[in-house]
Amino acid sequence: MGYPIGHFNCKLDAKGRLMLPSEFKEQMGELADEGFVLRPSLFENSTCLDLFTRKDWDLQQEKLRETFSIYDEEGIKALRFLNEGVRFVKLDASGRLQIPKELMERGGLVKEVVVEALANKMEIWDKARYEQSVSTIDKKKILDILKTI
Repeated sequence: MGYPIGHFNCKLDAKGRLMLPSEFKEQMGELADEGFVLRPSLFENSTCLDLFTRKDWDLQQEKLRETFSIYDEEGIKALRFLNEGVRFVKLDASGRLQIPKELMERGGLVKEVVVEALANKMEIWDKARYEQSVSTIDKKKILDILKTI
């Protein structure tokens, strides 16, 4: 499944409802109706939320189920780490995504939010934190990495 193309500036209301632009919903099509999975980012310095389609989340979970035995203690710890804070969310009748309060706090989301579509997931950032994070990217290093692909 491909994620939408683009960078989306959105607003979060006081109740934690994220109004997604119509362009985003059009690109997602029927997948948007199946819901999404939100989790705190796995990376220590990234204070954002990861957003997956339900379909992609289920595929990831199937791969993990095939990789780790329920009798493998380290594997179970890895699964706990990967699934900590995970929540299933759906669009409401008005096309808004309800972000649970706990995840709003963990992602540092206030009012102005960026939804960044990547190749393998989407991220939801507080706009100021996103701009700060992007400004620290070492573009030369990234280009060097991309040359190896």
